[in-house]
Amino acid sequence: MRHHNANRKLGRKKGERVALKRSLLRSLALRGRIQTTEARAKEIRPLMEKLVTRGKNPTLANLRVLISAVGDAGAVKKIIAKAESNKERAGGYIRIVKLVRRKGDAAKMALIEFV
Repeated sequence: MRHHNANRKLGRKKGERVALKRSLLRSLALRGRIQTTEARAKEIRPLMEKLVTRGKNPTLANLRVLISAVGDAGAVKKIIAKAESNKERAGGYIRIVKLVRRKGDAAKMALIEFV
């Protein structure tokens, strides 16, 4: 039974799943928008929202959390820039737009981007 197991496994073991999420967060931070499956987009949205919220107050501790989560200093700079542009916004920095299904395996696709 999967009671209280709300997280998605994404068909991977834990280490692979952590690496996938980190890679998606880095790509989203650097590019501003990425096209991925709907499950992956829904999985990384709350993570990126929390990172942008931490980026609003760039103390040393918050910078260390951002770097450990994303793994790239350039991506952290972009997250902080997005946070500065959304300083008065109380949340909801990320938008998920559903797209047509992928042709090969009919997976649900989505575009995840900053608002």
